Amino acid sequence: MSSHSTSDGHPGPPRGRRYDRTPLVVTWEVTQACALACDHCRADATPDRDPNELTTGEGIDLFEQVADFGDRPPMLVLSGGDPLERPDLFELLEGARDTGLVPSVTPATTPSLDRETLAALADAGVGRVAVSLDGATAERHDAFRGETGTFDTALEAASAASELGLSIQVNTTVTARTAADLPEIADLVEELGAVMWEVFFLIPVGRGAELEQLSPPEAANVAAWLAERSREAPYRIITVEAPFFRRVSNERRRARGEEPATVGTTGAGNGFVFVSATGEVYPSGFMPTSAGNVREESLVSIYRDSPLMQRLRDRTAFDGPCGACPAAETCGGSRSRAFAATGEPTGSDPLCPWVATDHGFDADEIDPDWVGRLA
Repeated sequence: MSSHSTSDGHPGPPRGRRYDRTPLVVTWEVTQACALACDHCRADATPDRDPNELTTGEGIDLFEQVADFGDRPPMLVLSGGDPLERPDLFELLEGARDTGLVPSVTPATTPSLDRETLAALADAGVGRVAVSLDGATAERHDAFRGETGTFDTALEAASAASELGLSIQVNTTVTARTAADLPEIADLVEELGAVMWEVFFLIPVGRGAELEQLSPPEAANVAAWLAERSREAPYRIITVEAPFFRRVSNERRRARGEEPATVGTTGAGNGFVFVSATGEVYPSGFMPTSAGNVREESLVSIYRDSPLMQRLRDRTAFDGPCGACPAAETCGGSRSRAFAATGEPTGSDPLCPWVATDHGFDADEIDPDWVGRLA
């Protein structure tokens, strides 16, 4: 789960689950209101709530729709903005619990995220809390997040959550500016006792359009570094909007004479779905193309039957190099990044090194040590 709307990196479909029928993750952006002004913010979050947000009753109805997917409903993530800006958050959590769901929450690292609030989240039956670390020091993280003190708040919140028995996840955004901090952040994730590190490769939308992305070969190097780190890390490492991580990881394994591993198979509209604060249903939070609205139609039917969702699940229909790629089924490219770059959800992912490198990318060019040399 993730405040950046996780759309890849999760395990392959659990036995008996078909992603054309049931997503693994449903993320509801309960509000776009947030006190922070993070550099990468997809939502262009503002201090004020949208008066057209789903009401408490509509939110609980949404939970019932999630439960309607069947005996094995998706994981539910409440994101934002900052979910703590919803005064009815705990009423919503009670409603989720009453429908048999175990929600996760991705709060912003503001002073509201104190021990008392975390204790209340634990008492409300929250399954996991995510905090963000985008720099390895207070200076670098706080500059990225746009607010002094957010680094310390994140560390204190993670420590308190762990003491309260809450499962912790750390989310990190990778840009040209933050890549050098990855080794130290990885160490912090271990020190905090997190069970998962979710590494999000920037999609240039919202305020994030102003940030410098990695080049495609650099992205491959980061993916390789993550693959190597995952071999020893006591927590799980997943990527978001970097499905080429699977290909890079398998190239590394083959070079060692190991069998390829299942790194993850979900994607926008294919195992993942995003519901906006106003009920619009998007394949991901980074692809603001609506497939319907839960105020007018069931999330189940939108996810299963909308032409947009069905199109995204047909990887043979992708355009350009992504459509012809031999790794289409195991990768498929970031649909959100393709949309941001081309305006077409079925376009090619410009960050994929095999797509974007004119001379033809070779696995021998991958250098996981590149990350360490940045420091």
